[in-house]
Amino acid sequence: MSTITALGVGSGLDLSGLLDQLRDAERGKLAPLETQKAQQQAKISAYGQLQSALTKFQDSVTKLNDASLFQSLSTNVRGDAFTATAGKTAQPGSFNVEVGQLARAGTLATQRVAAADTALTGGTETTLALTFAGLDENDQPRQVEVTLAANSTLEEIRDAINADKAAGVTASIVNDGSGYRLALNSTETGAEASIAGTNFETLVAGNLAADPGTVITQAGQDAELKVNGIDITSATNQVEGAIQGVTLNLEKTTEPDQPITLRVEQDTLKVREAVGGFVKAFNEFKGTIGKLTAFNAETGQAGDLNGDGAVRSIESRLRGALSGGAGESELRMLSEVGISLQRDGTLKLDDAKLGELVTGNMAGLGEFFAGADSKGGLAGSLNTTLGQLLDGNGIVKRSISGAESRVKSIGERYERMEVSIERTIDRYRVQFGQLDSMIAQMKQTSAYLTQQFDMLAELGSPRKK
Repeated sequence: MSTITALGVGSGLDLSGLLDQLRDAERGKLAPLETQKAQQQAKISAYGQLQSALTKFQDSVTKLNDASLFQSLSTNVRGDAFTATAGKTAQPGSFNVEVGQLARAGTLATQRVAAADTALTGGTETTLALTFAGLDENDQPRQVEVTLAANSTLEEIRDAINADKAAGVTASIVNDGSGYRLALNSTETGAEASIAGTNFETLVAGNLAADPGTVITQAGQDAELKVNGIDITSATNQVEGAIQGVTLNLEKTTEPDQPITLRVEQDTLKVREAVGGFVKAFNEFKGTIGKLTAFNAETGQAGDLNGDGAVRSIESRLRGALSGGAGESELRMLSEVGISLQRDGTLKLDDAKLGELVTGNMAGLGEFFAGADSKGGLAGSLNTTLGQLLDGNGIVKRSISGAESRVKSIGERYERMEVSIERTIDRYRVQFGQLDSMIAQMKQTSAYLTQQFDMLAELGSPRKK
């Protein structure tokens, strides 16, 4: 009997096609698992969107939970002679500021030499002494010494000064048309930091230009200003302490007897932005929930978290925290600070009402959101609730972990079922092979019998004469 190498060869039946149909039918059992897995993966993504919206809302709540927000001050300068910033210790007030003189750094240009790349100093290491206008601890002119290598050129002297971070000056070379000068510029502004002299002429004695000229100095100076008529000097143009908690950055002088008004006042803009950001973030959170839980009656399409218990729990807890108000504070409910809850669950901000509070009762507004003393405000209560919802053991993380576990479980079931299906198909393949062989054998037997019957028929028939 011949060996069958492919299904259907012996029988003439399309057994391979039938086996493929059986495989497709068996694999159809995997479809529900694939659907379940896709649903759980979609839920994980949806929970991620929910978590992101909650985190953004928590960020806005955290800003309102900072009492310093409602105590922050801003500065208003009516002019361009200076700018000002207010720190934590600043106090509200109005100040008249006159800038009579800006601080500047001192400069010094040495006498001329003929060339910048010719050795000027002697054959041994030497020291360049830089003298400043200020006094040291012994009430002597302050000096800084810079070590120079033997046979230093003007360029090498410049480089040695610039390499010494403690020199107190920066150095450059100036060609004034008649020779080369070493130009020194104090690194700090103010009279005391001003470079006043050097021993350059002594170090390069005999190597000056034919027309050496004279040392040229421009003394540094302190800034001079008046605040409400009080004379103030500063070594820098950044003046701190002249007004408590305020830093003035001087940029140019003012006209004589024409002071510029500086106002230090409550920073209402930051508070407005924080409250507006709170309302916006909550409404975006509600919008995210609406999209994730929506249901389209016409198409029958439902959001990935439609009917989800975790979403209902989150909404319920936040609604309770918002409606609970701020306890014993002067302002107790959101409606009293210009925020109302709409029918669709979103918040609406009354800018006019909020404006009245930030200008007329900032303390009450701060107490409502951030609390007074040890008592927590609405933002503190919300922050606690949001922290519980978002932490590692919170409902959001648990929901994500649950969906991930279900995806893993479905994947394991899918793999087991695939193995089972392949075993079933293998069994069908063996049975089809046996069927194919049996039919082939039957065909051979049938052909043999037919042949024998034909021969018998010929033998039994009358002979022709």
